[in-house]
Amino acid sequence: MLLAVDVGNTNVVFALFEDRTIRARWRVATDPRRTADEYAVWLLQLMQIQGFAREAVRQIVISTVVPRALHNLQVLADKYFGLEALVAGQGDAEWGFVADVDEPRSLGADRALNVIAGHARHPGEHLIIIDFGTATTFDWVDRAGTYKGGIIAPGINLSLDALVSAAAKLPRIAISVPRQGESVIGRNTEDQMHIGVFWGYVAMMEGLIARMRAEIGEPAKVIATGGLAVLFDRHTRIFDHVDADLTLDGMALLAERALAAAQNRTTE
Repeated sequence: MLLAVDVGNTNVVFALFEDRTIRARWRVATDPRRTADEYAVWLLQLMQIQGFAREAVRQIVISTVVPRALHNLQVLADKYFGLEALVAGQGDAEWGFVADVDEPRSLGADRALNVIAGHARHPGEHLIIIDFGTATTFDWVDRAGTYKGGIIAPGINLSLDALVSAAAKLPRIAISVPRQGESVIGRNTEDQMHIGVFWGYVAMMEGLIARMRAEIGEPAKVIATGGLAVLFDRHTRIFDHVDADLTLDGMALLAERALAAAQNRTTE
C-alpha cells in the first residue's frame, strides 16, 4: 500500500492507497512543531482501528506547502515504517511537466499535483483547475499538460475571518448557502453577511473563469477540487467536473512514476 501525506496550510491529510484506490484517510491540523512520535501515536492507532497493519505500507510520498513540517514526517517514515519517503517535486518524484511561467520553482506542490492528475484524467484538453483551500487557486493547464499560470485568491474562510476581525459588531457565521436562496438582498445583518460571502464568492469565481476562458481563446474544461467544491457546485454551472481527490490522485501518480524509475535503474 501507498501512504500519501498531503501537508496543507490548514490540515495534513494521510491517505492509504491500494491499486490507486483510497482505502482510508485521516486528517489532523497542520502544526510544524508536531514531532514524528506524535504523528505515530495518532496515525498508528487509527490504522489499527481500521484494520491496517503498518507492514502493509510499502511506499510513502509526502507533499507539503509548509517546508518546516517536512523533516518530522520524513522521520516518521523512517522510524516507524522503515521507509525513505518520496518528496513530491524532488528526485524520482520530480513533477515531470513544463511550467511555462516566470518563476517555475515557486509553484506550490498542491497545484503541481493538480496539474499532473488533471492532465492524466483529461488528456488533450485545456483545463482550468480550481482548488478550494486556505487560498483558492485557479490554474490553466494546456492541451499538452503544460502549466501556463493562474490566479491566487483569498480562501472563503480567510475572507470571512478578515471581515469579522475588522468589524467589531459583525457576528461570526458559518460558510453556508444563504437562507433566502437566490435572493441577494438580505433583511438582517446575518443574512446580509451570508449573501456577501457566499454569492460574492460565486460571482468572483464566475467572473474570473469567464476572463480566463476569454484569454485562453479555446474551450477549457473547469475542474473543481477541495473541501468546498461540492457546496459551490450546487449553486453555479461553471464546473464541468468536481474531483475532491485530485491532489491525492496526483500523489499516487507521482509515486507510481518514481517506483517505475527506480525499477528501471535496477534492471539496467
